Amino acid sequence: MNLSTVIILGIVQGLTELFPVSSSAHLVILQSFLPDFHQPGVAFDAILHLGTLFAVAFYFRVDIWRMLKALLPNQSATLFSAKEITSLRKIFIFLIIGTMPVVFFGFLFKDYLHGIFGSAQAAAFFLIITGFLLFFSDKVTDARRDEKDMNLTDSILIGLAQAVALFPGISRSGATITAGIFRKLNRFTAARFSFLLSLPAVSGAVILESSYFQQIPSSEIWLYLIGFLCSMIAGFISLKLFFLVIREARLKFFAYYCWIFGLFTLLLVNK
Repeated sequence: MNLSTVIILGIVQGLTELFPVSSSAHLVILQSFLPDFHQPGVAFDAILHLGTLFAVAFYFRVDIWRMLKALLPNQSATLFSAKEITSLRKIFIFLIIGTMPVVFFGFLFKDYLHGIFGSAQAAAFFLIITGFLLFFSDKVTDARRDEKDMNLTDSILIGLAQAVALFPGISRSGATITAGIFRKLNRFTAARFSFLLSLPAVSGAVILESSYFQQIPSSEIWLYLIGFLCSMIAGFISLKLFFLVIREARLKFFAYYCWIFGLFTLLLVNK
């Protein structure tokens, strides 16, 4: 593994994790074409995901802080109105409920999923499926519900969509945002909940794969750090851009990209 490979993969992770085009598919596919790339287990992938996790946490730092303060019984009443406290606590509970499916299925199918992550062909196939989710979500024109309208069913179904995204190629943000849109949530609300939902999910995934960190050669630690920084910076920039795009309901353009990249990979792999 060399510096240029690390920088490329870090930037790709940062852009594709938060754009709805599946970072896992891009990492699997690109790594399959990089003969010099190696990592203990999925240690490098986990570090890159940690970078985008930091980007999301920083981007939503105000929302996260408000939510945490609303949970304090003695101080919340002096900081927020009763209506705000109820809303913030409700979203916090929905985030916990929405995280449960990915935790359950992640533990249950961990070994099976690791096997799939070695297949560029499988990643490309699931990427094409992501394209269909994005394309048809743009056909929903009456998605007007916002955060105050969210209910338990929304959190469960969006959580299940996140669990499906354990497959490489099914974009986590793409699956959860489109699930929200199909539930008639407006695009901003669906995206905001999706990215907040990624925080516990990605944190859990990184912790689950942390056993591989001790196998990282000491001579390569600096490369992992650079990958982390590239992923974090690219992730923050992509978040900024994504919220400009999604307000205009242009997810179909990401769908076209998923189809083109997925089909191109399938053709190349099958040669």
